[in-house]
Amino acid sequence: MLDTIIKNGTIVDGTGRLRYKADIGIQDGHIRIIGKIQDASAKHLIDASTLIIAPGFIDMHSHSDMSLFDDPGGESKAFQGVTTEVTGNCSYSAFPIAKDRKGDLGMGSMDWPVEWEWNDLDGWANALESKGISINIAPQLGQAALQVAVGAVEERPVTKDEMKEMQKLAEESIEQGAFALSTGLSLSPSGYMQTAEVSELMKVLSKYEGVFYVTHSRFGAGKHVSAIEEAVEIGKTASVPVHYSHLAIIARPDLGGWRQPEGLRGHGPEMLEVFENAKDNGMDITYDTYPFTAAGAGVDQLVPIWAQAGGTETYMQRLKTQTTRDAIRKEVAAGTGGVPPCFDTWVISDVESAKNQSLVGQSIAEIAKQRDVDPAEATLQLEEEERGAISAVVHGRAERDVEYFLSHPIGMIGSDGNAVSPSGSQSQKQIHPRFYGTYPRILGRYVRERSLISLETAIRKMTGMPAARLGMNDRGQVLEGFVADLVLFDQKKIIDHSTFDKPHQLSEGVQYLLVNGEHVISNGVHTQSRAGRVLRRSK
Repeated sequence: MLDTIIKNGTIVDGTGRLRYKADIGIQDGHIRIIGKIQDASAKHLIDASTLIIAPGFIDMHSHSDMSLFDDPGGESKAFQGVTTEVTGNCSYSAFPIAKDRKGDLGMGSMDWPVEWEWNDLDGWANALESKGISINIAPQLGQAALQVAVGAVEERPVTKDEMKEMQKLAEESIEQGAFALSTGLSLSPSGYMQTAEVSELMKVLSKYEGVFYVTHSRFGAGKHVSAIEEAVEIGKTASVPVHYSHLAIIARPDLGGWRQPEGLRGHGPEMLEVFENAKDNGMDITYDTYPFTAAGAGVDQLVPIWAQAGGTETYMQRLKTQTTRDAIRKEVAAGTGGVPPCFDTWVISDVESAKNQSLVGQSIAEIAKQRDVDPAEATLQLEEEERGAISAVVHGRAERDVEYFLSHPIGMIGSDGNAVSPSGSQSQKQIHPRFYGTYPRILGRYVRERSLISLETAIRKMTGMPAARLGMNDRGQVLEGFVADLVLFDQKKIIDHSTFDKPHQLSEGVQYLLVNGEHVISNGVHTQSRAGRVLRRSK
C-alpha cells in the first residue's frame, strides 16, 4: 500500500520541460511512481484533475532562522507553496554564537523570545527539530555571526588571529551541513570587512564542492553596478561560486514619484550585463529576486555603518554625544551612509516600543514634520527611541526592473521574508507583503495575467534552480526517487492577497502541500503537521 496517490494531475516537474498529465505514488516520504496508477491502494487519495503538481518551492532568501520557533506552522510560506526555507542570509545566522553575544548581531530577525541554548549549527537545528516545524530549513552560515563570535565588530581591519578563527568556525559549520556563507556588506558589522578580507574569508569555501558565497552586497546610491562587480571579484579571488541576494535597485533617488512604479526609469539591463559577462567568462554565478516595487529594511540602513560599530550600546552612546550625532545626522541627510535619503518613501512598518506604535504606516518625512525637525534628525530620534529595532517598507523600484530581474535566465526567486502566522506574535506588525505573497504573486500576476514568463520557467526558478544551487540531488524536481516535497495548486486561482495596508492575509490557490511526504496542507487547510526538518549539505 502506498501512503498517497495523486491522480490525474498536470505535472510541471521543475526542469523547465513542458507539463504533462500523470499520476504520482508516494511512499516513505519519496516519489515511488510517476505514470498511470491503476491497481494500487493508498492511505490518502488526491484528485488533482484540476491542479498543477510541482516540486515544493525553495525560498532562496529567507530570514526564518528564528521565526519558526515562534510560528512553527509557517503559514505565510506554506500557503505560498514553500516547502524549504533557505536561512542565514545577509550575514546573519543563529550560529555559531553564544546567547550572551547575540545582541551584537544588530538584526531583528534574531531577536525572538526563544531560549538560546546553543552555539553551533547542530545545537540550533536540534532545538528547531525538537520544537517541530512544518516546513524544511536549509541553513547558511552568516559572516556577521562569525565576526560576533570572535569579537570583530568594530570598524577596523580583521586581525590574522581573528581571520584564522573565523575560518575555523566556518569550517565547523560547513562540516555540520551549512550550504553557503553569506555577507551583508552594507550592514553592520559585515560591512566593516573590506573586499580583500572578505575574499580571504571565502577561500575556506573552496575546500568544499558546491559550497558558495552568497552576498547582500555593498550597494548604495550609484553603486548598483560596482556592488555586483565586487561580488564577482570576491568569487574570482576565492575561487568559489557566487549567489547575489535580492537583486534590485531604487530607481529614483528624488523625493517623490514612487507611487507610479510603472513609470520609473529602469536600470536592470546594465546590472544584468555584469552577471552575463561573469557567466561568459566561466563564473558560476546566480541571483535571487522578488516581485515587488518596494523593499523592506531596517531604518538603521539610513545610518552610516561606522556609527553602528561595536554593537547596540556603543551605537546608542554615539547618538548621545552631540558632536558625533551631528556628524551622523549630516551623513544621513546626504545619503552617504549608502542609501538614498528619500524620506517620504521610507514608511515605518515595525517598532518595538508601545509609545511609537502610532507611527506604523507613516513615512519618516511625515514623522519629521509632526516633530518639527528635519528628516535626518527624525531618523536618529527613531533609532534612539527604538534602540535600532525599527523597520520600514521602502518604495521606489521600477516595475520594468522587477520584470527584467524576474525573467532573466540566471535569476531565481527568494522572498526576503520570514515564515510567520496570521495569528502569531507578528500578526500586529506591518510587515512586507513578500512574507505572504511572493510565489503566488509571480504565478498569478506575472505568469497568468501578464505572460511575462511561462509557468514551466517560473516553476524552475522556484524549484530546480535553487535545488541545483544548493547541491540538493533529491529535491526540486518531480522525479521517481526524489523526496516528496510537492505543491498542488489551482493555476486559475493562485494569487497573493497580502497588501502593504493589510499584510497578514494568506495567499489563495494552494490546495495541497506535502513536506517529506506528509500532508501539511490538505484540501486548502493547514493540518498542523510538523513534517519539516533542518536539511544538511550533502558531503
